[in-house]
Amino acid sequence: MQVWMNLVLVLQLVAALAMIGLVLVQHGKGADMGASFGSGASGSLFGATGSANFLSRSTAVCATIFFICTLVLAYMANTRSGGQAPTGRESVLDRAAISASAPSAPAQAQIPGAAPAPQAVPVAPPAPAASAGEIPTK
Repeated sequence: MQVWMNLVLVLQLVAALAMIGLVLVQHGKGADMGASFGSGASGSLFGATGSANFLSRSTAVCATIFFICTLVLAYMANTRSGGQAPTGRESVLDRAAISASAPSAPAQAQIPGAAPAPQAVPVAPPAPAASAGEIPTK
């Protein structure tokens, strides 16, 4: 499962980098804006540019691959079991709450010749809250 996840992740990164490169290389729609005011070579200001060329089709293919890889990675991350079988109804927060509720004893370091660690001092309960209209005093 981990091999497939790594393979899809590499494919997604390659598609993303290729898409970035293709977008940066392409000729923008607004690049002929000056020609429409001066020489009249362009039919409209931001109108249709005609049929798609190789760069725009390649960008669409890279975007499709990127989108599919994103969906596959999300599915694989959701179905991957992290020590327990996912029920499909629990979220990441539920898993964190379950793991946080498990009691864990703190590790006590035993250092030869050192004094023992001090015990926790009990905290006094909070003072009663003042009612509305009263000025709190010590």
